[in-house]
Amino acid sequence: MGLHLKEGADDDLAENHEINVTPFIDVMLVLLIIFMVAAPLATVDIKVDLPASTAKPSPRPEKPVFLSVKADQRLFLGEDEVKADSLGATLDAKTQGKKDTTIFFQADKGVDYGDLMSVMDALRAAGYLKVGLVGLETAPKK
Repeated sequence: MGLHLKEGADDDLAENHEINVTPFIDVMLVLLIIFMVAAPLATVDIKVDLPASTAKPSPRPEKPVFLSVKADQRLFLGEDEVKADSLGATLDAKTQGKKDTTIFFQADKGVDYGDLMSVMDALRAAGYLKVGLVGLETAPKK
């Protein structure tokens, strides 16, 4: 309490040295309300139900296999040009027949989507189902 009365004849009141916590609680409640209102405004508006993952990042392979499609629809496996009909055999030779090897796939901006999908279908037909798409990182726009 804020006040103690003495027993006796004196009308003097003793000083109380306790901290009044009421203003502190008021300030904390106001800050709580401010953060409760501001927190949803700081998040993205698109609701997406993302799955949880506990997987560790996979180590980068020593010699990654890059498959590139140039703007003129020529295919390159690493630095070597390949024909579309011999893509499976060339990949088998490059990966020693390991079908679980990740193929890093990159294409020029000017490549038609249909041509891109035909190369992806050729990869799937050859048995290579692990495909990593390669792109350039760009700085976020302000």
